[in-house]
Amino acid sequence: MAHLQIIQGDITKIPADAVVNAANTQLSGGGGVDEAIHQVAGMEALNQACAQLHGCATGQAKVTPAFNLPAKIIIHTPGPIWQGGQHHEAQLLAACYNNSLRQASAHHCHKVLFPSISTGVYGYPLALAAPIAIKTIQAFPATMEVQMVCFDQITYQAYLSALRDLS
Repeated sequence: MAHLQIIQGDITKIPADAVVNAANTQLSGGGGVDEAIHQVAGMEALNQACAQLHGCATGQAKVTPAFNLPAKIIIHTPGPIWQGGQHHEAQLLAACYNNSLRQASAHHCHKVLFPSISTGVYGYPLALAAPIAIKTIQAFPATMEVQMVCFDQITYQAYLSALRDLS
């Protein structure tokens, strides 16, 4: 079972085996955590590696080297865009976490960092997204250390609250 820890910080500065990127389906770099990861990893090298993957469907996950990040790999997973909850958003969000953990396991990762997927510009309500992330991570069968890295205090508190509610 994956061991989950909720922390507040900058996902681009924490050493790990894998950093999960809340990507877009083109894997072309965007805003928020996606932009930060591209900038720190090295925009040109990461864009070239992503271009070779030919995009990624929502809920799926693909891997590139981490380049200048303090990690071995970046796992790119496009989260769902919130459309009111009637378009399989919950299943797609859970798939992001599950498929990212599968990639981490396949690449023999022991420490994995996640951002809060889809809760930024994609508009997924934090109070709904946090329990999905936590349940999916905690249910994953492989033994690994997973850190949910929350960039701001609001996100951090939402994940702590969800973790308490699910305990």
